[in-house]
Order: sequence, then structure tokens, then C-alpha cells
Amino acid sequence: MARIAGVDLPRDKRVEIGLQYIFGVGATTSKKLLLQSSVNPDTRVRDLTDEEVNRLRDLIDRDLTVEGDLRRQVGMNIKRLMDIGCYRGLRHRKGLPVRGQRTRTNARTRRGRKGPSIGIKKKAAKK
Repeated sequence: MARIAGVDLPRDKRVEIGLQYIFGVGATTSKKLLLQSSVNPDTRVRDLTDEEVNRLRDLIDRDLTVEGDLRRQVGMNIKRLMDIGCYRGLRHRKGLPVRGQRTRTNARTRRGRKGPSIGIKKKAAKK
């Protein structure tokens, strides 16, 4: 099992895809890493040699900010925005979309549901 940057890569996936399970490594970065470390992108994670895993691990540790450090950095950036009271910080604080999206409709991911939908009740028949 390949363990890089504190993440167990899925054994049955291609290395190119498996590296993307690391927070901070996307498709483009994954391709660049494989090119620099001269690892075939079509290789399955289970078929990687220890040498290839070590090369990838060294490259990631040396060149990239990933996982815990990156999460901490992103969190500190958001906290800084909230502390200085800028518009983006206020949007983060209120839990609203930050990047200019509309909120009249379609902001469900950030705002959540209003509550249970209430159906129409029939009036009781008069006797």
C-alpha cells in the first residue's frame, strides 16, 4: 500500500488518479509530479515499486504544500478575512456564498434548507 503525505492511496486506481486523493494535488499537479519522477501514469498504485513511491514522496514533500499544512493555511486565510471585517469575511461569517453568486435562489449548499415543505391541507367538509 502506498502511503504518501499521510494518505493511503487506493490500490486499484491508476497512479495519476490515486495521487489526487491527496488534498492539494489535482489533475495537473499529478501529471507534473509523474513527469518529474519519471513514473508511468498508467501504472496501478499496487504495482509501484518502493523506489517510485519514495521519489513521489520526496517530490511532494519538497515542492508542495499538502494535507494538514494546506488545510491550516486555507483556514488561517479565511480567519484573517473574517477578522479584518472585509466583505468576503462577512460572507464567510454569515455562511453565505462568497464569490458573487445569487442568493435569491440556488444557494442551498451554503444556506441549507429552510425547513420541511408544508403541503396544502383540504378544508373540512361542512355538514
